Amino acid sequence: MEVIVTLSAALLMLVAIFGTIFPIVPGSPVAIVTMIAWAWIIGSSASWSTGIIAAALALVGMSASLVLTGRTMRRERIPSTPILIATGAAIIGLFIIPFLGLFIGFAVGLFGAEYYRRRDLAAATRSSLQAMKSMGWGILIECGCAIMAFGVFGLGVLIHFVS
Repeated sequence: MEVIVTLSAALLMLVAIFGTIFPIVPGSPVAIVTMIAWAWIIGSSASWSTGIIAAALALVGMSASLVLTGRTMRRERIPSTPILIATGAAIIGLFIIPFLGLFIGFAVGLFGAEYYRRRDLAAATRSSLQAMKSMGWGILIECGCAIMAFGVFGLGVLIHFVS
């Protein structure tokens, strides 16, 4: 039973890492829930230590991504409406061009909404690029923390099954 639960948790952690890059699945929340559930089901001190540390890493990554992106959006004075339009364009882009359409649709939607709002090509380009850069850094940080959480999970699995 422990092996099946651990393999399932490993698969969900891989899905979580994928979800931090391609936000089809909410990556960090899946990692947090997976690690806490795995620790609870396995129930050893090694699993609880591993689960808490890995969940904390995923939470740090998610928080850093949200704070970084939110700060840039406020600094560039981008309200939530262009982000909602960009998100809708990203979903449409996902169906037109699988995987890459998500990013292309978001970028085109954000630029279009910013240009419509600002009526200035240079300002729309600058704010859109700054927003995209901050979101890229946020994705990298969140993905890096999810990968570290997966590494902690692997170490915890090794410790649990060896000892």
